[in-house]
Amino acid sequence: MTMDLIDVRTRPGVNACFTTRSGGVSTGPWAGLNLGATTGDDAAVVRQNRLRLCAAVGVDPERTTLGHQVHGAFVRTLDAPTRPGRFAGALSGWPESDGLITDRPGIALVVLGADCLPVLLWRQDEQRVCAVHAGWRGLVDDVLAHAVAALGNPARTCAAIGPGVGPCCYPVDAALRARFAERFGDDVIHDDAVDLAAAARVALVEAGVDQVTGVGECTSCHPDRFYSYRRDGARTGRHAGLIAIRDAA
Repeated sequence: MTMDLIDVRTRPGVNACFTTRSGGVSTGPWAGLNLGATTGDDAAVVRQNRLRLCAAVGVDPERTTLGHQVHGAFVRTLDAPTRPGRFAGALSGWPESDGLITDRPGIALVVLGADCLPVLLWRQDEQRVCAVHAGWRGLVDDVLAHAVAALGNPARTCAAIGPGVGPCCYPVDAALRARFAERFGDDVIHDDAVDLAAAARVALVEAGVDQVTGVGECTSCHPDRFYSYRRDGARTGRHAGLIAIRDAA
């Protein structure tokens, strides 16, 4: 199956994309390009999927890094890959972080999700990039504001919001709707549901990022294209947002 990547138009010298479930070798409930290692899929198959992604994007798997995502707001700045080789190696042992930043060429940053939003950011005025995992907890705790502040110069920062669960498929309780309305405004509330992508856009604009694009696809609505925890439960795959400064060498 051909790998179906959603390319992100960034600045010269930066590669960025969001993955779908197409193009991998996982089977069963993880069928396709499952990049997550914690939901029961075979580890060797996950490694193969991750190697396929690196080859398709043109990044070195031993310089591709992620964090142990805990639905928090901590953003880590990297000068070197964390535990080189683990993206397609041991698959575990990453330091906790839901956001990653680097200004080093050749280091690819990855965040994973299956309903939570992958958000990619890059500076226009210098080679500096960021990847953020933003679910409802991270959004309420201002993970995107932390990322923008750590990246610096928000007026010269762009962002792309990847696929995630839409308000069509994300009903939540009244208490959470009230928290979202208080933090992001009434426009992010749709009847009994919240709009994560709209909340992310509000957070980015409030942090000073005016140039924000979005994929606008609901992961739960498209089982042929996306994994979804809300739709399928714990035994499902993970897709990714990936961003890297190209290595001139």
